[in-house]
Amino acid sequence: MKMHGIFTLLACIVAVLAVAGAGCTGTADQTDGAGLKDSYIVGIDAAYPPYSYIDKDGNAQGFDVDSMKWIAEKKGIKVTFMDVDWDSIIPALQAEKIDMVYAGMTITPLRLEAVNFTDPYWTVNQDVVAAEGSDVTIDDVLAGKVIIGTQRGCTAALWIEENLIETGKMPEQNLKLYSETPLAVNDLTSGRIDAVMYDDVSLKDIVRGTSVKVIGSVDTQEDFGVAIRKGDTALLEFMNEAIAELQADPYWEELKEKHNLK
Repeated sequence: MKMHGIFTLLACIVAVLAVAGAGCTGTADQTDGAGLKDSYIVGIDAAYPPYSYIDKDGNAQGFDVDSMKWIAEKKGIKVTFMDVDWDSIIPALQAEKIDMVYAGMTITPLRLEAVNFTDPYWTVNQDVVAAEGSDVTIDDVLAGKVIIGTQRGCTAALWIEENLIETGKMPEQNLKLYSETPLAVNDLTSGRIDAVMYDDVSLKDIVRGTSVKVIGSVDTQEDFGVAIRKGDTALLEFMNEAIAELQADPYWEELKEKHNLK
């Protein structure tokens, strides 16, 4: 083979490898030397006020959404928000359809097996509501005597399963699971279930203006964190630093006041 033919062949091989490499690792302007990208997709729950929700115009809103927007502006990155069904949001993160979950996700041992979490940024308990005029009490709920609804995959569902169903206090069929908590509240007001359990601040927000009352709470002391894919240590460190900066900024108090989290 002539020399110019060899050089041509080598040039072609280099070109093919360059294209293949770009497809695997992204372009130079997408990542920096620390392994961080210039844009991220943030997974949220579309019906979890005041932390995250989609408004009537289709825009992401909420305490967590505003927090991430502040971080993006301060850190010079771009973010987009994606509504993902709650029971499939961790699989979506693992499949790299989203880059993080910033939507009031409780840090639990089970979830820690699948993803990493940032340092906690908020703490909640579980509220229980019943219809106005109902004689259902929190003692009835804790004794497993009622039909109770909640969102599929949330920590309220886990608590009910572990503390009422697995202990034999309540039959499994008395737990009704929904894709979104507002749907459970709709069934409550329609008389199809007796009570709903969900994160305290969010549930109060959801039932505001409805014929529903809070009948008690369960002191679970759940810590919220941002879920990050296993192995994405650069993003985990970045978000820990960014959240700490946000909490030290006066805007943190403004956010809490704006979303009635005082």
